[in-house]
Amino acid sequence: MKTDYDCIIIGGGPSGSTVATLLADAGRKVLVLERTQFPRFHIGESLMPETYWVFKRLGMLPKMYASHFVRKHSVQFVSASGRESQPFYFEDMNPHECSVTWQVVRSEFDEMLLDNAAEHGAEVWENASATDVVFEPTETDDYPRATGVVVKRGDQPPVTLSAKVVIDATGLSSLIQRKLDLKRPDPNLHKAAYFAHYKGAQRDSGRDEGATLVLTTKTSDGWFWYIPLPDDIISVGVVGAIDRLTGRKAPPEQVLEEEIANCPALIPRLANATRVSQVHVLSDFSYRSKRCAGEGWVLVGDAFGFLDPMYSSGVFLALKSGELAADTINAAFDNNDFSAAALGKWGPSLADGMQSIRQLVYAFYTPGFSFGKFVREFPNFKRNIVELLIGDVFKPGVNDVFNPMQAQVKIPSFTPLEDPAGKVPAAVMQRV
Repeated sequence: MKTDYDCIIIGGGPSGSTVATLLADAGRKVLVLERTQFPRFHIGESLMPETYWVFKRLGMLPKMYASHFVRKHSVQFVSASGRESQPFYFEDMNPHECSVTWQVVRSEFDEMLLDNAAEHGAEVWENASATDVVFEPTETDDYPRATGVVVKRGDQPPVTLSAKVVIDATGLSSLIQRKLDLKRPDPNLHKAAYFAHYKGAQRDSGRDEGATLVLTTKTSDGWFWYIPLPDDIISVGVVGAIDRLTGRKAPPEQVLEEEIANCPALIPRLANATRVSQVHVLSDFSYRSKRCAGEGWVLVGDAFGFLDPMYSSGVFLALKSGELAADTINAAFDNNDFSAAALGKWGPSLADGMQSIRQLVYAFYTPGFSFGKFVREFPNFKRNIVELLIGDVFKPGVNDVFNPMQAQVKIPSFTPLEDPAGKVPAAVMQRV
């Protein structure tokens, strides 16, 4: 049966734009459905250096170098007492241009990626809502096969478009993940975040001007990100236990101000600053899907999983998942095999990389643990930590750092990816 498209991608964010570009480059007929009109606000401004290599494949490097985005050379940690660690300079470990990355304005950055996908041949519809994914049962009791998407554009009646592969890049909305009951929250990372943009805040000088700062509250029950952006803007956000932050009956603006007062090292940096955005709130955002793919469908970016924002891994994992998924989907077309096993081959690799970053997150949240102290005790593992901070999580041996760390950090296990031959609960099939 003739299909309308080879691939329909739901969502035009970084993961959707990446997979669209690489599929279009391979000659696939690609449609991207984006429910909003870009540019639009989004959090997650700090990039990991390893995004460089995905940018190179996408043809994005000249655009990134021509942008006004702030260059990021390092990350620095500030303790509850206000003691500043030595900056972790990425280029000290690898003097390559890839070691200096960017602090981006997501509204501009995401639009650049989506425009790039269109330039590479992907068809892009903005203000187009995917209201449903069309499934049909397979011959087994496995998860159903995706065959198309129901699309609503403005005042027009909904239409159903067919595709060989439907890629869910809907971010936290996780359209397919919710419909098939695939979401698995991290039981030990129930966190919330309150964040806003400030103008006129203190900025460091030299190559520290674009550094990401991670500042612990004086009571060690939360931490702040401090990310310099263009036009004298700083992104400031606090992350803490969901019950502690959202449990107080106060407006978001008050919660954020109270938390700033609870972080002495942050107060002088914001002394002359003015908040220039509303205060945004996110909660319970650490999770991962049981699967990355089924017959005729794939999950990428936040639709597959999201980690705590501690190490700014969100955009990197979105780009990397889009790249890995695109290569796998292209192979599926070459082999005319759109089974769950064929489309999901890339999942274990990404899940392993996510687990490496997750272990680093748990180290940070362990009471009494200090990266500065750990490096002083085990100086030969400083390279491993920097490699993890830049996103080089697929490098052989990088996880060796967690062997000596085990004595100080308890890292709970997480649900492994499900075998594509697993059975789907009857209740899920009824919803489909």
